[in-house]
Order: sequence, then C-alpha cells, then structure tokens
Amino acid sequence: HLLVGGGVGVARPAFRPIHLVSNAPMPESVRIVEVGPRDGLQNEPTLVPTDVKVGFIDRLSETGLSVIEATSFVSAKWVPQMGDNKEVMAGIKRKPGVRYAVLTPNLRGFEAAVESGVDEVAIFAAATDSFSQKNINCSVIDSFERFKPLMEAAAVHGIPVRGYVSCVLGCPYEGAVQPDAVGFVAQSLREMGCYEISLGDTIGVGNPAATVAMLQAVKRHVPVEEIAVHLHNTYAMALPNMVAALQEGIAVVDSSVAGLGGCPYAKGASGNVATEDVVYMLHGMGISTGVDLDRLIDAGQYICTALGRATQSKVAEASIAKRLDEESQARQKRSSASSSDDQFVNHRSVVVAAAGHDAPVAAQRSQPRR
Repeated sequence: HLLVGGGVGVARPAFRPIHLVSNAPMPESVRIVEVGPRDGLQNEPTLVPTDVKVGFIDRLSETGLSVIEATSFVSAKWVPQMGDNKEVMAGIKRKPGVRYAVLTPNLRGFEAAVESGVDEVAIFAAATDSFSQKNINCSVIDSFERFKPLMEAAAVHGIPVRGYVSCVLGCPYEGAVQPDAVGFVAQSLREMGCYEISLGDTIGVGNPAATVAMLQAVKRHVPVEEIAVHLHNTYAMALPNMVAALQEGIAVVDSSVAGLGGCPYAKGASGNVATEDVVYMLHGMGISTGVDLDRLIDAGQYICTALGRATQSKVAEASIAKRLDEESQARQKRSSASSSDDQFVNHRSVVVAAAGHDAPVAAQRSQPRR
C-alpha cells in the first residue's frame, strides 16, 4: 500500500488509509533494549576511551535496564570504535539481572564474544539486497548462509541469538520496502533459531501507517511476543511509530540514551530514538519499564559530557534545565537565608555593644549613696 514519491525513502500516503487502532490490547509493560554503547557509539569519528565506555555501561546498569548492548565483535579495521570490545567486556561491573549483549557478524566474532563471557549475541540482516551488499558485502540470501555456522555454535554454547532486520521501512538505495520482504527476512531469521527479531527503521523514514503495515506482514510469520522495533528519529517519527507498534501488541523496543547513533550509509539519518524520551512517554501512558528516568538522564549526561555534545533527548534537555533552575533557586534561598542570619547577628552585636557601653553608667547609678 505504500508508494514512494518526492525522493528516495520518502513515503507518500497510500491510496487507502490504514486504520492505526488495533484490536490488540496495549502492553502493560515494555522491555527496553539499550543500544547506546554499541549502536550509539559505533559511528563516533573520534575514538571514545575504553574507561569512558565502561563508565557509561556501568551507569546504565544502575538504571533498571534489563538488556544493554555493550559492544560489537567486528573487525577493528571496519569499525575502529569497537576495537576495544574485549577490554570493555572485561572492565564493566556486571549487575545481576542485567543481560549484556554484543553484535557478532560471523563465527570469528562469536567465538571472541564467548571468550569474553557475553550473555547474548545478535546477528543482522537487511530487508534489501542493496543495503546488505553495502553493509556486509553479500546478498540477503547469502547472509543467511554466513550465519549458519554461528547459529550452530550458539546452540552448542547455549547462548541466545537475537536477529536484526535493517531498512524495514525504507532503504537509502532502493526506496520503499515491501512489507512482505521484511516478513520473509524475519521468518528466515526465526527459523534459523533467533529468539527475537528486532525490526529496524535504519534511516528513520517510516510513519505510523507504514509501521502498522510492516508489522502486520511480519506477524503473519513471527509471533508478536518475539518481535521488537528499532526506530531512528530522522524525521521525528520514532515515538509516533512506536505508539503504532504498541497498538499492534509489540512489547520490546530498542533505544539509545541521549539519542546517540546514526547510519553511516545514509546521509542525514539521525540517531536512535532517545531512551529518556521513550521511558517518559511509556510511563505517562501507564506502561511500566522498570527504568529509573533520573538515573537514565544522569547516564546520558555523562556520555554527552565525554563526547562534548548536547543530548538529543528532549526529555533530558528539559529535565536538566529544570534541575539547573531548581538548583539556582535553592542557592538563592540559601544566600537569602545566610544574608538574613548575618543581618540578625550584626543587629545583635550592635545591641550588645550598646548595652555594654551603658553598663558602667547603670552600675554607677545602682551604687548606694553615702
């Protein structure tokens, strides 16, 4: 139902409107997969120090998040930012109840990840051949063959595998993507053994109607409880698309603190939807996440300070401004109270001094006459 016009990846309305309200009930709780340390940092032009990455992950571990994608076991030649993957995994403080996942494109990466004691790995395919060729230098079908040895090894080690599908709502090279094509890739990954399929709007061109159409196609092949969405915010559609996904029964979402991230193969594509914004929205809708928003904002502020940039989260931006205003008002009150105390002390000193000056006279007056 979705056609392309006005530029690559820009969707114009379908001929027949798609009703966005589903009969499926909204989830009572949502699991958030935090991808900031991997997807958020992998495209940073300047290498982020290992201790900063470790500090970032450790702060995220204290927020209530249950899954953190920590790094990627890819060749440092292709993704230099992830070249310290072993050091990162060795340096983090693992919190009970938190799963630390990593991206592994091949068997070699998987074996290195196992040595680092990861809890979970992820593989990634694409909904179009063009993007697959650019990203991993092979077709979609060939990528499935590449993943087979990894999936077999994961089964032997008992390590769960999550599957990503890129460009589910638009491709920078082919434009609009047919929902059935996404369904085929998602089904193939599930049949290979992926326990969950994360559907990524890699370049952020989707809209709620397109999101619903895509999810309905995927749900014909994959149970809804095994589907997640991974939304980028290029056209500020990530949150509306997420609400549409919730209405389709999706209860797992990927996001990145401070809206970090981007796509190296699509100019102008911005980062992931900000985790702070997601948590604020979900809590406002009465949907639980188990995440502490204040601690999440602190983690985002930490990494943004380290990167020397402003947060892309509107919620964090507003919350930090509110904090600063409250701190300023508190300082003014303390200053005012201190000034009042000083005035009181000064006034008392004057009174005491005056009383002391008059004391001899009063004493003389009180002496008995002879």
